[in-house]
Amino acid sequence: MIPFTARLSTVFACVALIMAAPAVDTAFAQADNNFFGNIFRPPGQVRPNNQPAQPVEIPDEGISVRIDRIENQLRQMTGMIEQLQYRNQQLETQVKHLQEQLDMRMSGGAAPRAPLTEPGAAPTQPGRRSDAFDPSQQPAAPGAPRPLGTTPSSAPGGGNAPMDLGSLSGAVAGGGQVATLPPSGSSKDLYDLGVGYLQRQDYALASQTFKGFVQKYPNDRLLPDVYYGLGEADYSRQSYKEAAQSFLKVSADYPNAVKAPDALLRLGQSLAAIGEKDAACATLNAVNNKYPRASASIKQGVEREQKRAGC
Repeated sequence: MIPFTARLSTVFACVALIMAAPAVDTAFAQADNNFFGNIFRPPGQVRPNNQPAQPVEIPDEGISVRIDRIENQLRQMTGMIEQLQYRNQQLETQVKHLQEQLDMRMSGGAAPRAPLTEPGAAPTQPGRRSDAFDPSQQPAAPGAPRPLGTTPSSAPGGGNAPMDLGSLSGAVAGGGQVATLPPSGSSKDLYDLGVGYLQRQDYALASQTFKGFVQKYPNDRLLPDVYYGLGEADYSRQSYKEAAQSFLKVSADYPNAVKAPDALLRLGQSLAAIGEKDAACATLNAVNNKYPRASASIKQGVEREQKRAGC
């Protein structure tokens, strides 16, 4: 049997343990709270020594927002490119449509229109022409009309100046004479010869010379200028349909040539001269749209011809 004193000591020990249990339990609970709570928190929110967690600052503009903004900008740029491509296709379609109309009318055997002047009437003075350039501002330009009787005996020199006509075999006596080819036979000399006839206002010979150039040099780099000169010669002879074909050739086949903007303007003038008002107005409108960097003289010519045609 256990003595009474030993049993009494055991009772006192149990009472002491019971009284100390709340304090131990509280401390253990705090430690337990801290331990298990930190396990399920992200690293940035762990609270050492029961310190309050610092809030994590989230940027206002996240990566997804930036990606959305870049995608929107790309969509806008793609839309602008598609609009420019569509406008370019429209202009090309208009030019092709005009070419088809002219080809149909040329091959359809339509009756020629009545001449603008009565038989026996005085020819139209050069100053009254619908030129793409102002003769008073560009008197030395190829194809610019000059008053009768003021043409010098020899053409001025320069990069595009014609060769000395006195060195040719045979002088130009009349409109029915066949153009004399230059002795050297080079494409540049033949082109200069045609320009010389234009400056002398021998438009029939100029037309023959330029046509001979096309047949002899079908792949020459001067073809855009040759077709433009041929159009000028035919326009000056009031052969407006033939002039329109030449100017259309430059605009359609050589759109990047130096004379392409001027040729498109002259095409509008030629169409207006044969009574094709709608086609003329569409062509004149296409000048500024297709060549926004054209010279000021061409833009002024477009405005002037639009007023004359009643566009």
